[in-house]
Amino acid sequence: MTALSTGRHRAAAPVDAGLEPVADGSVAQWTDRYTHAVMDTFGAPQRVLVRGEGPYVWDADGRRYLDLLGGIAVNALGHAHPTLTAAISAQLGTLGHISNFFASPTQIAFAEKLLSVAQAPEGSRVFLTNSGTEANEAAFKLSRRTGRTRVLALEGSFHGRSMGALALTHKAAYREPFEPLPAGVEFVPFGDADALAAAFEGEPVAALVVEPIQGEAGVLPLPPGYLARARQLTQEHGALLIVDEVQTGMGRTGAWFAHQLPHIGGGVVPDAVTVAKGLGGGFPVGALITFGEPVSTLLGRGQHGTTFGGNPVASAAALTTIGVIERDGLLANVSGVGERLRSRIEALGHPLVAGVRGEGLLIGIELAEPVATEVAARALEAGFIVNPCRPTTIRLAPPFVLTDEQAGTFVDLLAALPGRLTEDGA
Repeated sequence: MTALSTGRHRAAAPVDAGLEPVADGSVAQWTDRYTHAVMDTFGAPQRVLVRGEGPYVWDADGRRYLDLLGGIAVNALGHAHPTLTAAISAQLGTLGHISNFFASPTQIAFAEKLLSVAQAPEGSRVFLTNSGTEANEAAFKLSRRTGRTRVLALEGSFHGRSMGALALTHKAAYREPFEPLPAGVEFVPFGDADALAAAFEGEPVAALVVEPIQGEAGVLPLPPGYLARARQLTQEHGALLIVDEVQTGMGRTGAWFAHQLPHIGGGVVPDAVTVAKGLGGGFPVGALITFGEPVSTLLGRGQHGTTFGGNPVASAAALTTIGVIERDGLLANVSGVGERLRSRIEALGHPLVAGVRGEGLLIGIELAEPVATEVAARALEAGFIVNPCRPTTIRLAPPFVLTDEQAGTFVDLLAALPGRLTEDGA
């Protein structure tokens, strides 16, 4: 039996590299080493994972879990997808990193493909980054090039943790330790079109930055018509409409982008969209997409940059991820499995489940009690990875390859939960 088949992976190292292979160990042993080597910004890991396949992962003790979080909406194709791993390996074996003094055919083809699925008009462009935070940093700088400094964002928003992206993020616990943040950002009530209209009065606005579905805040979709009204207001006042699709983009909602869904976007064409997470299928890559010639020329030569953004390996990963989604019809799978999963959870009539919301495979399960942490802990013990993003909300963002049968095992777990829970597990 191989190390992979037991769930205990021994990393290979070249004999002449002077490196020792990583030793086997239990979850407890690895966790102890983690606490002495890794900065304590995330707390102790829930598990130490050693391998994955499709929608499943295994920990260092050999236990299998159905990954219903997908690395927080990242692993669109699941784990160890053979087409993706082959493409990354082939590209790295040919050309890994070259800097942005040069271009690669892979980078150019990726940028063209991204503009295509974004349905971007002639004159649109792409700035390639390594993450969603960096994409939102680029968008923030884009707004400053309008000559205005006032930016509107929504209450409940999450746009990243670097200083610029953090300025756009509403949660006080994230912001306050690092203030003063870049100035000019104001927050308006989520989903309130009248409050948004009122916010445009007074000093001119550079940009409105919105998520079509707020993931961190509990999977909250914008109300129908809100994004269309936002587009109208930004055009009337000469402001940019920047749509943060870092979590919702690249097929997560069953469309390439959530704003393309008629009941969310209403056919709007934004000025800019940020994307990351699922874009590379697990490889770090992000992008700022600008729509049309005027917006695409706001950032000029030397006004922004990146060392790793757009490198050939990240570009190959993203281009391949898009290709597999198209080849295997995964947008339809996301829509179908997601809709049926939400319906099955609602049909349980479980007293602990107060409601289900979301689009595609971005799902929020609203609980009747603030026991999301306890539910997530019980799920983990039973072999399911989910996220308690709020005290009353469980977030699911599984790989696009999830099947109805696999999703059904989680529904069975929910059905078996007692009618009432307390945070101490009683």
